[in-house]
Amino acid sequence: MLHVDIPTRADLLALSTHRDPMSISIYLPTSAVTQNTAGERIELKNLAKDAMQQLDLKSGDKGRLAELSEHLDDLVDDDEFWRFQARSLAILATPDNIRTFRLPNTLLSSVAVSDRFDLMPLLRAVTFPQVAIVLALAEGSVRVIEVSADLPAKAIKVDGLPRDAGSAVGRASVNDRSPSGRIQGSEGQKVLLRQFARKVDGALRPFLSGSDVPLVLAAAQPLASIYRSVNSYAHLAEKGIDGSPETLSDAALAEQSRVVLDDLHREEIDAWGRLFQTRASQERATTDVTTIARAATFGAVESLLVNIDETIHGTVDDETGAITFADHAGADSYSVVAEIASRAMRSQGRVFAVRKDDIPEGKPLAAVLRYAV
Repeated sequence: MLHVDIPTRADLLALSTHRDPMSISIYLPTSAVTQNTAGERIELKNLAKDAMQQLDLKSGDKGRLAELSEHLDDLVDDDEFWRFQARSLAILATPDNIRTFRLPNTLLSSVAVSDRFDLMPLLRAVTFPQVAIVLALAEGSVRVIEVSADLPAKAIKVDGLPRDAGSAVGRASVNDRSPSGRIQGSEGQKVLLRQFARKVDGALRPFLSGSDVPLVLAAAQPLASIYRSVNSYAHLAEKGIDGSPETLSDAALAEQSRVVLDDLHREEIDAWGRLFQTRASQERATTDVTTIARAATFGAVESLLVNIDETIHGTVDDETGAITFADHAGADSYSVVAEIASRAMRSQGRVFAVRKDDIPEGKPLAAVLRYAV
């Protein structure tokens, strides 16, 4: 089992404002199998040693160096901590504090030393959070299941939710074909199912109010189409889980919902690409890194695509956004791409960490701007 704790957007925003000349960012692949952790601990020791050597060359404060080293040594020696891991581990440390995040995606080993944390590898984990609500709808049962990236699927009690179609319409079964006005035969059954669907939608409305979490419908026909015809929630996913959900466990439904979420995310990036082309003709979209750095500094970035695999070393001026490029990583530089992403997030811009093929012209990053700069 993967043990995951993904940072929230609030976590990233707080971490992005952190400044300390002795800041270390370490990422390494891990395994959920406890017996494999010996090699991972050795890898962490090596990465920590590299980081401490870089800092030793830069800083003469031996006391704070010792405090930072103690944080990392304690983590290496913590047997209980290493028992519960995922596919990657992020470690963000200073002499005063250490934060760790266990991530579901596999990252390469890396270490960065600067006056701020390198958050780029974390961005991928939060760009498309695997979060959804599954509505498992059948004539004989109704379930609402919460799906998250770091916890098991969980059934949720929703006030007023019918337990089945029959009880929702005051009958033993919606398959009762005895005539009652126009409620008879197959057409009558659809009328009853529509009544059932409306009651389900009505119960979900206050529960989902103010949310933008995707709602994934798991249902067989004709109930699936009937529910969609009465749904009032704006974020019902166009694609759902086909077939009766009654034979599927909560965990199985959660797993199938992730396929739907992947499709939603793909559609979102495709839509962003179309918006980029439209805004480019209005001089409100660009792939030029120097322009985007200035725009992010002045709060002009509406949304941003960054290549998770791209590293540009240097610094970005706090006042002007001007970039000073560096030839290689060092304690006096940092990831320019990560810094631009952090500034965009702090001004309420949306940031998507993607692969190179998703970015126009294959550039390290691309931005849609709030206004021309």
